[in-house]
Amino acid sequence: MSVRIAVAQCSPALGAVRRNLEMHASWIARAREAGARLVVFPELSLTGYYLKDLAADVACAADDPQLGPIAEASRDIDISAGFVERSADAKLHIAQGYWSKGKLVHVHRKVYLPTYGIFDDGRYFGPGDRFETFKSVGGSTGVAICEDLWHVSTPYLYAAAGAAVVLAPSASPGRGVAEGGDLGTAESCRLMDRFYAQYLTLYVVYVNRVGHEDGIAFWGGSEIVAPDGTVVARAPEFDEHLLVGEIDPDLVARERARNPLLRDEREDIVLRNVAGRLGLPLERRD
Repeated sequence: MSVRIAVAQCSPALGAVRRNLEMHASWIARAREAGARLVVFPELSLTGYYLKDLAADVACAADDPQLGPIAEASRDIDISAGFVERSADAKLHIAQGYWSKGKLVHVHRKVYLPTYGIFDDGRYFGPGDRFETFKSVGGSTGVAICEDLWHVSTPYLYAAAGAAVVLAPSASPGRGVAEGGDLGTAESCRLMDRFYAQYLTLYVVYVNRVGHEDGIAFWGGSEIVAPDGTVVARAPEFDEHLLVGEIDPDLVARERARNPLLRDEREDIVLRNVAGRLGLPLERRD
């Protein structure tokens, strides 16, 4: 049975958590009216992206009462939203939470922090250290925040662990022009989304924001790509948009039967090669 999900391609206000909470409530209401069982927001949707020295001011623990309105709203629709998490050891992390039935059930901390070009994540945030799957309305799910998805090991680890869905919240600026006049960033992201979806036989739910911060324009173009490589739904570029599409767990099963790459994957060989490169002992079982 298919599951209807919504993607909130929105424009958060930089550093204005209270205003962004109100904005989330509006998008959640629209997703609920559209019959969605899950609504996914972009990276740092509750705070804005180019926070710099504001990061510590807007940070909170994952169970902070300020996130209570999101938990309360999740009683009848699952919600995935982005925030700055202050961990128990006082480190700041770019985080994406998943709330269901009034409770926070999963938090992913961004592992790969781009610190090059116009990006400065590593200066203000600490990296996460794990990729864990969890149960969502779409089945076994993993979260890859923006740069996480650009590392092929991320969706591979999720797929190898049985994930049927990868949620990919992003704050991707529009950059470059591809051959034919298309936005360079858009062409790269769409190629990546389709490749991962089709060859790992899972759904990629790419959720990018729009709006402007610090002279940078975020391009949107959110999309849901199915495990057969088809685009289920795609949002326009640069404009706010509620994107609604269907996820079909049965299609994941059919594609994995038709294209059994994951079934035949040799994780033991991968592990031996990685361990060897790191100089770690690993017993070989013949």
